Amino acid sequence: MTPLLENKNTIVYGAGGSIGGGVARTFAREGARVFLAGRTREPLEAVAADIQAAGGSAELAVLDVLDGPAVDDHAAAVAAEAGSIDATFLAITRGDVQGTPVVDMTDDQLTRGPLTGLLATHHMARAAARHMATQGSGAILTLTSGTAAAPSPGMGSTGPTDAAIEVYLQTLAHEVGPQGVRVACLWTAAVAETLTTEKMAEVSGVEMDPEEVLKSIAGMSLLRRAPRLQQFADTVAFLASDRAAAITATKINVTAGLLPR
Repeated sequence: MTPLLENKNTIVYGAGGSIGGGVARTFAREGARVFLAGRTREPLEAVAADIQAAGGSAELAVLDVLDGPAVDDHAAAVAAEAGSIDATFLAITRGDVQGTPVVDMTDDQLTRGPLTGLLATHHMARAAARHMATQGSGAILTLTSGTAAAPSPGMGSTGPTDAAIEVYLQTLAHEVGPQGVRVACLWTAAVAETLTTEKMAEVSGVEMDPEEVLKSIAGMSLLRRAPRLQQFADTVAFLASDRAAAITATKINVTAGLLPR
């Protein structure tokens, strides 16, 4: 079978992280030329080494997606070198704060996630859309947790952050659709391979046992398990491919049924 992304040029922002790295490796496995972008060189180099060792193509750039001009310049350089930008995917830490009642949150705690998430999404999407609209095709992809659709106590700034990103993407999809550019958001939460005590404490301020969290997630999800990283990455690769050419302006639920809607 022909690889999903054969001869495609892709950019993954936040490629040094768990989810971004998993998606980048899967893009490469499916035949894409992958341009890795992130703030820290060492994890990007590790992902690039994995891709190259498996026979794939990966190039890296150290940049902050919150730096709009840097993102624009990088996208222009990729398009000039590769000839096109066929798909972009964004997976960064947004600075969400959870575990604090919203009435007790400071202004910074409330606004940090929405501001970071919205600006990062805008910079990534703006840079990609300019090139994709000219070539008449492309897929702009990112992720949220789906919390905006299922708000619950203790989720703090995550719901407002997800909502801001999802409404932005819906607007973008309507504007760039006539030029052949597709836009989609993926919901995921508690991806097993990404949960660490340190990461959860950074968001919630409380130390939690990842195994206990996964057991709790499994008990609440329809499939009685948490989503796996490879399952999520495979879904992103499909959405980036021509086989998903009729999919746009939507949210794809990759939560193993944690959010059954």
